[in-house]
Amino acid sequence: MKVTITKKDVAKRTARIVNEKIYLTERIVDGVFTALREFMEEANPEIRIEIRDFGVFEVKTTKPKPKARNPKTGEIIYVPARRKTHFKAGKLLKEVLKQPLPDEKTDSEK
Repeated sequence: MKVTITKKDVAKRTARIVNEKIYLTERIVDGVFTALREFMEEANPEIRIEIRDFGVFEVKTTKPKPKARNPKTGEIIYVPARRKTHFKAGKLLKEVLKQPLPDEKTDSEK
């Protein structure tokens, strides 16, 4: 089951970690996300935001596709170049995510 974590959840966890009031950390967390979004919006055309021990956010430019095909109609269309976002996990985060998941019981063990 997929769990959704909201910005408010991030602010609550941050408040607990830094031992601060939630209403203060909500403003700070909101400010951080706003700043990251503004950096990415202003990318002209590409940008790299590196957060040590977490990962790298990038805005990259795609290549135009002059002979793409609409799968429904088969019509050949032109797809212009655009920007897209990319996230690459940092070394510490990768190491944690590489850990095997806890084994689920097999049918014979149930």
